[in-house]
Amino acid sequence: MTTVAELPAGFADKVLSAQSTFRSVMDAMARPGSVQRVTASVGTPAGLMRGAAAIALTLFDHDTPIWLDAAMSATPDIARWLKFHASAPVIEEPSIASFALIGDAEHLPPLDRFAFGSSEYPDRSTTLILQVESLTHGPAFELKGPGIDGSALLQAMIRPRDLFARLAINEALFPRGIDVVLVHDDSIVAIPRTTRLVASGV
Repeated sequence: MTTVAELPAGFADKVLSAQSTFRSVMDAMARPGSVQRVTASVGTPAGLMRGAAAIALTLFDHDTPIWLDAAMSATPDIARWLKFHASAPVIEEPSIASFALIGDAEHLPPLDRFAFGSSEYPDRSTTLILQVESLTHGPAFELKGPGIDGSALLQAMIRPRDLFARLAINEALFPRGIDVVLVHDDSIVAIPRTTRLVASGV
C-alpha cells in the first residue's frame, strides 16, 4: 500500500494553480461546450486525469462529500490522495455527494441516484466529473442554451453514448438539476443544467 509520503504531490503552487484552474472552470461554465485547458502543474494518482485532479484540488474541501464510481474506487490511492490533499470526505451514498468522480462513464449510474438540489437550494446538487476518451475528436454534438451564441459544436468521444438524452431531465427539474464537467487529460468542457442538445452525430 502506498504511504502518505509516497502519494503524488498536489499543486506545485497551491494559490496560483487553484486560481488558474478556477478561471478555467468558470470559463467552461460560462461558455458551455467550449474546450478549456487546465494549465496548472499537478500530481495525479493512477486513474485520475490531470484536469480532474486540478478541479478536485480547486473545488473540493472538507465540506464537499465526494462519491467515486467503481473504477475510481478500484484504485485506493485516489481516495487517499483526495483526503490528503483536499480533506474531502469520500462517501458511499451518491445522493448526498457534492461531486461525483466518474472514471468509467460507460457505466454511469442513473442520474436519479445523485442529488438534484431543491427549489430553495438548487446548488445542493451533485456535479458529475466524467473522464472521457476525447474532447476534440468523435461524434458532433450541437448545443444551445445560456452562454452560447446561437449554438455550439462539440466533437467528443463521450460515454455513456446517451448522456445528453439522460441530461434532458434537467429541463423538467430546473432550477434543480445535474451539472457535468467532461475531462480528457488537461482539457475540460462544462455542460451546465441549462444546456440542451440540439442535434447529435452519434
